[in-house]
Amino acid sequence: MHSPHDPYVRVRDAREHNLRGVDVDIPRDALVVFTGVSGSGKSSLAFGTIYAEAQRRYFESVAPYARRLIHQVGVPKVGEITGLPPAVSLEQRRSSPTSRSSVGTVTTLSNSLRMLFSRAGDYPEGVPRLDSDAFSPNTAAGACPECHGLGRVHRTDEELLVPDPSLSIREGAIAAWPGAWQGKNLRDVLDALGYDVDRPWRELARRDREWILFTDEQPVVTVHPVREAGRIQRPYQGTYASARRYVLHTYADSKSQTLRARAERFLTSAPCPSCGGGRLRPQALAVTFAGRTIAELSALPLTVLAGVLGSADGDETARVLTADLLARIAPVTELGLGYLGLDRATPTLSSGELQRLRLATQLRSGLFGVVYVLDEPSAGLHPADTEALLVVLERLKAAGNSVFVVEHHLDVVRGADWIVDVGPRAGEHGGLVLHSGPVAELASVAESATRRFLFGGSPAAARPPRRSTGWLEIGPVTRHNLRAVGTRVPLGALTAVTGVSGSGKSTLVGAITAGSPGVGKLVTVDQKPIGRTPRSNLATYTGLFDVVRKLFAATDEAGARGYRAGRFSFNVVGGRCETCQGEGFVSVELLFLPSTYSPCPTCRGARYNRETLEVRYRGLDIAGVLDLTVEAAAEFFAGVPAAARGLGALLEVGLGYLRLGQPATELSGGEAQRIKLATELQRLRRDHTLYVLDEPTTGLHPADVEVLMRQLNGLVEAGHSVVVVEHDMDVVAAADWVVDMGPGGGDEGGRVVATGTPAEVASAAGSRTAPFLATALGDRQA
Repeated sequence: MHSPHDPYVRVRDAREHNLRGVDVDIPRDALVVFTGVSGSGKSSLAFGTIYAEAQRRYFESVAPYARRLIHQVGVPKVGEITGLPPAVSLEQRRSSPTSRSSVGTVTTLSNSLRMLFSRAGDYPEGVPRLDSDAFSPNTAAGACPECHGLGRVHRTDEELLVPDPSLSIREGAIAAWPGAWQGKNLRDVLDALGYDVDRPWRELARRDREWILFTDEQPVVTVHPVREAGRIQRPYQGTYASARRYVLHTYADSKSQTLRARAERFLTSAPCPSCGGGRLRPQALAVTFAGRTIAELSALPLTVLAGVLGSADGDETARVLTADLLARIAPVTELGLGYLGLDRATPTLSSGELQRLRLATQLRSGLFGVVYVLDEPSAGLHPADTEALLVVLERLKAAGNSVFVVEHHLDVVRGADWIVDVGPRAGEHGGLVLHSGPVAELASVAESATRRFLFGGSPAAARPPRRSTGWLEIGPVTRHNLRAVGTRVPLGALTAVTGVSGSGKSTLVGAITAGSPGVGKLVTVDQKPIGRTPRSNLATYTGLFDVVRKLFAATDEAGARGYRAGRFSFNVVGGRCETCQGEGFVSVELLFLPSTYSPCPTCRGARYNRETLEVRYRGLDIAGVLDLTVEAAAEFFAGVPAAARGLGALLEVGLGYLRLGQPATELSGGEAQRIKLATELQRLRRDHTLYVLDEPTTGLHPADVEVLMRQLNGLVEAGHSVVVVEHDMDVVAAADWVVDMGPGGGDEGGRVVATGTPAEVASAAGSRTAPFLATALGDRQA
């Protein structure tokens, strides 16, 4: 056993995911960077092994009852880990954020601001002091009763619910109703109540139309269904719900993203007439500080808010509370997020912004002696902000913590004390630690994919810029911080849009629509997940699974048993395992802790029942096929053209290491984006298409960036146009045209600072991108 003062975390025989019995020693109280190509196993080591083991020990120490749950949650596959302090994880995965979660709640800045208003606010004459709860839109004491603290009210009207009044109810006049059986049931209930479901909607009496769409009554009647093709249906008790009731209920309570989005189409949203969008009761909105309400202060960018608080005068209480607030705001602005306001909703933030907010919050927590495990904190950061990030990581270390970072950004890697390089390649060709030691020593590790980029590898030689085939005018755009901003980009070329976080890049690019002149087809490839549940995966998203199911249904065994393609879907009753309903795992609810998942005890994670798994195609059952990596599947299905093309496209974008059945919830934003890109690449579009990508290099090792650039250049060579929002200066240097936004973020940004070839933008005055781009161009010329 090592002494308690052992300065290393020692990992022995780690076999999580693709790790091949890894032994590694990592120093404590240091800034350690884990590098390697996407899928090499660096996250399996940092998160899946080290962090998971620290969390398991924490559970064991917390409560005896947690022990039996740990057996279900599963222990990381590792021999032993010694010298491991408690750990805090800052991942990019999104927990599903609600509309009530905001910058203020994530950073707890809202709590401090509420305290300031409660203790030191200016109250109107004779009004008693309010508790800090009264200033929160998320408590019963504070929320405006009309909009329940959301600040907006959702309404609907006849035109939205019934877009085509010439149709009868039977023909589907009420577009907002649900489809399938539920919609038919509502129609049959109306029929039984005596309403005419066969007359055109516009001919019904106004009183009847009002009642059908807006009543709050829910009458129950006996429905005698019409006999349908040989099926005898018995009478049943049906309940009526008006169209408005159905839409509002679905929008507020449905767990299904798709149903919520559909309901939203039938609603208009307007600021709440009672609180004017302030989200609070009138009493709380009557209290001010520095002449403004709490709602007004929450709407300001943090840099402006800091200025208002800093210049406010008040008594001793006010001074102490504002000083605390300013100290909490400082690390957020330091990480380049000063353009955000406290009331900005969490779902509208990028995963990089969210992670840096959590990081800023940790800086104030005063913990020491812990390991922070971070997942690419530089994601979405302009090079100008990366310097501030390094300062923050050094501060966490100086406070007596160990900082373990999974990272691709070479400036962050160079700033580390120690590097753990995993590889050599992805998936089953990775999973080995090639080097664990000081950064400079990686120079002698020949098989490392990181080495060549870290020690002045050979960047792709500069090529003459392409001639454009025309121009696309964008804008003028007025949205967020853009005020009537317009620019133009060349068609038949690769354009990079640059600028610091919050400068308005995504807003500008988001204004390009399929209707723009010059754009035939528009394909937007973003980093949103390809699905929000483990039921969607690589195979279902790319359409590959349909091909595979047909192959299984065409086997002799399936024919003999009468199994059709649907039998081989884990989403359908019949083929799936009923214990877990085809999920492959069951949820374990923990008191006071986030619920976790453990493999289903019946199918052991296979998702199907025994009978379905008895059918084999070329020796594999359907679960075995879903377990193949893209690379293995490409060999296995080489003779099936319908499958081979899609698999080939996934290989080309460097995703050969992913398993076909890998749940969408386990994919990073960068992986999701490359899956979408591969899906587009296999569509082989003939006519001119404009591809718009938002930070496609996020989460990519420089070696994977080269692969991606080959793809994008291939699209341009084929006559298409590509626009990327990008922070990676090597990618920007290789573009034909650059649009630089800024100069700052939020209110200090939102303008086009410079446009032109990379060389022209690199010498532009007043651009924060220029000096970094000049360096990258210098490397290319060298």
